[in-house]
Amino acid sequence: MKQANRAIRIMLWRTLPIALLLAFSSSLMAQPAAMRIGYVDMKRLLDNAPQVIAGRQKLEREFAPRDSELSAEETKLATMRSRHERDSASMDRADAENLRREIDALDRSIKRKRENLRSELKSRSDQELDRSWREINNAVVEFAREQNIDLIVPSPVVYASQRIDVTDQVLERLKGKLGKPVAKP
Repeated sequence: MKQANRAIRIMLWRTLPIALLLAFSSSLMAQPAAMRIGYVDMKRLLDNAPQVIAGRQKLEREFAPRDSELSAEETKLATMRSRHERDSASMDRADAENLRREIDALDRSIKRKRENLRSELKSRSDQELDRSWREINNAVVEFAREQNIDLIVPSPVVYASQRIDVTDQVLERLKGKLGKPVAKP
């Protein structure tokens, strides 16, 4: 969720100057025009967008075999530790030492593989989130243009009325786009 929060903050800081500029410029106009403003709950979009959910499922399928392999190795390690604790007193000293070395080597190997897997999963998650983020952002922009909305404010905000919340409409748009190629901005 840290990536989602970071992405929301980045989007907020990117859109805040534009929002302020639009608000300021519209107040200076001789003929005030009704400005249409919408609100999008980015956390809800990132949690519920079908593109994000599909990306998570893809990553789960991609990393499941390696995770299962690591779980099997962890089970083997637990069995070896149990055997060492149970039988080391009755084993030949050299055999007990060899078993201890095997346990230590397997433990280091598992830790290294787990850290590599975690690092690769984070990298791939970031890639998937970036790809989904572009698609979500494009859907928000397209929706705003089609509905003649002058400004879309992303969360977090202090207050947004349900009347201007367009999150559900954007989610419906994203559901309709699932499987279609991402449009270039």
